[in-house]
Amino acid sequence: MRITEKLLAASLLALMAGCSSWNPFASKDPKTEPAKLVELKSSMAVRDAWKYSIGKGGVYAFSPALSGTSLYVVNADGALARIDAATGRETWRIKAGADITSSPGTDGNVVAVGAIKGQILAFDADGKSLWKAQASSEVLSAPVVADGIVAVRSIDNRIVGYDAKTGERKWTVQRATPALTLRNAPGMVAGGANIYVAQPGGKLLALTAATGVVRWEVVVSEPRGATELERVSDIAGTPVVFESEVCAATYQGKAGCFDAATGVPRWTKPISTDVGVAVDQRFVFAADDQGSVLAFARDGGQGAWKNDTLARRRLSTPASYGRSVAVGDYQGYIHFLSREDGALLGRVSTDGSPIVSVPVVAGSNLIFQTQSGTVTALAVE
Repeated sequence: MRITEKLLAASLLALMAGCSSWNPFASKDPKTEPAKLVELKSSMAVRDAWKYSIGKGGVYAFSPALSGTSLYVVNADGALARIDAATGRETWRIKAGADITSSPGTDGNVVAVGAIKGQILAFDADGKSLWKAQASSEVLSAPVVADGIVAVRSIDNRIVGYDAKTGERKWTVQRATPALTLRNAPGMVAGGANIYVAQPGGKLLALTAATGVVRWEVVVSEPRGATELERVSDIAGTPVVFESEVCAATYQGKAGCFDAATGVPRWTKPISTDVGVAVDQRFVFAADDQGSVLAFARDGGQGAWKNDTLARRRLSTPASYGRSVAVGDYQGYIHFLSREDGALLGRVSTDGSPIVSVPVVAGSNLIFQTQSGTVTALAVE
């Protein structure tokens, strides 16, 4: 159901047809209903470390951006705030001057967001406006700030690098867009001197941050099928750089890890997901589009475990957190699974609204942002 909602059709008629699965008058099928939560005796003592309200995300998926001890959060109505990641205390909160459409990106000195009608707004660490620029189309992906560059990807798959201090355009990279893609925010992440860009059509792109030179481009999964819908194989969420590897996953495709310097594949395994992966020293974790949470061995991709008790609960990107893997769902619950075998360890509730953000681990806190705008930091006692 969430996938259908995210598909960009070539016409309004196609889009309306795709969303018909949300018909509230349709009969309920137990095979498509979200799994009901069973009573769980928690083996983890999880508590709220702090909560902060930023405001609703609307139709956009916002995730916090962490730099050092500061967390930057936004809402759809143009609010941008800097808060302390340890305490939730607000450092400042401003109105950006336009409705915001992307999560923030920051290096600690500059924070940038995408705004309505493709605007790009940049601020300093004190919330003072630095510059504005205009992208070629809507900006849903969080900008990346690295090596003096603010890199922005617009929905027409154009990646542009701007000078972080002045907003001057430094470079542009254009890539083709398939006829049908997921309406999500293909992520970008900085690693070393590179920026790794998730692409529609199952491709992963590495650019030099300073110049925009393409270092390499690899196919995580080849689109397959007879129809455009069957051939959708976009990279989901944001790639993760861990040590010498970059890992990603696709819808109707594969999860895999690649050499961060060369793009040479280390391994790939079949999966279909519309959210990103989490990576730690031993495992790559993913939540598939059917609500199963899976763990793959990071060094070879072997399946370590699979938990399907959260079927069809529209799970968020997972987070590796201590001895657990945490994942949010469409009712605002955060579930904790054993990192070693996938067994359910505990569950906490937030504000009842969907969690579609990418979780952030900040010191001992695990931080989620809900669609209603509650930013919740959890800690294990």
